[in-house]
Amino acid sequence: MSAIKCIGILTSGGDAPGMNAAIRAVTRSAIYNGMTVKGIYRGYKGLITGEVETFNSQSVSNIIQRGGTILKTARCMEFKTPEGRKVAYDRLEAEKIDALVAIGGDGTLTGARIFAQEFNFPIVGLPGTIDNDLFGTDVTIGYDTALNTIIECVDKIRDTASSHERLFFIEVMGRDAGFLALNGAIASGAEAAIIPEISMETDQLSDMIETGFRKSKNSSIVLVAESEITGGAMGVAERVKKEYPQFDVRVSILGHLQRGGSPSAQDRILATRMGAAAIDALLDDQRNVMIGIQNDQLVYVPFSKAIKNDKPINRELLNTLRIVSM
Repeated sequence: MSAIKCIGILTSGGDAPGMNAAIRAVTRSAIYNGMTVKGIYRGYKGLITGEVETFNSQSVSNIIQRGGTILKTARCMEFKTPEGRKVAYDRLEAEKIDALVAIGGDGTLTGARIFAQEFNFPIVGLPGTIDNDLFGTDVTIGYDTALNTIIECVDKIRDTASSHERLFFIEVMGRDAGFLALNGAIASGAEAAIIPEISMETDQLSDMIETGFRKSKNSSIVLVAESEITGGAMGVAERVKKEYPQFDVRVSILGHLQRGGSPSAQDRILATRMGAAAIDALLDDQRNVMIGIQNDQLVYVPFSKAIKNDKPINRELLNTLRIVSM
């Protein structure tokens, strides 16, 4: 039987739809297994400032359908220092918290890994990020909802693009990964996607225009990942105005629209499965692992692999997009 009697749970970094479903699942699974649960507000910052509250089953009622995170989230520069992490550890000891479940993306898991190593403290991570860029899991919590939000927005923009015969560059999130841009382009019927994974290999804008894109269409939509590598939608649009002045160009930046909204059924189910699996992992004396999903099976992924390895884009999807956007 695990020696863990009390767990803490926090959300950190950018919020993602489905985080509340994960909080709910972790809390109720822990209580079901006889553990005490303490919610930590504002991520790692809350550990340092002592924003900790005991949770019961009722604490997480009626939240599965809500976007954002009831635990709030915040950036915390102090946690990046050894002194700050020591304060956080002292807080865990004072609260008699034996293990931690951290929900977030790359930065969250990086902080968890460093902390776990420094203090030999059990932590299980859940991949909560709309970017879908964590290695070792086919999909992350929040990605499906963000993708559906993008599709809804692009569908509306297409109506006006068609009416005015314009070329729209739509910027979506994905600083280091093009999953939202590529799959959003396929799902919305966009003509192309400009993503960071390919930008270092080829001039995507030049390739797109010189291959005769748009020759049979009166309007076109291109999704652009917000990355510095791609230049973002504004950067791409400026290039078109200079190099291809025949196009009537418009830019739309979706921004934080992509983070909001009620989570999809898929994200609610994924977050619930992962949340319950986090408690199972702790009961099995697992530590310093992220709960991932591969081929619909839950897996334990060491923090080192989830953080350090780049998640590859499916290049077959690029070819599919080229074919169906003719």
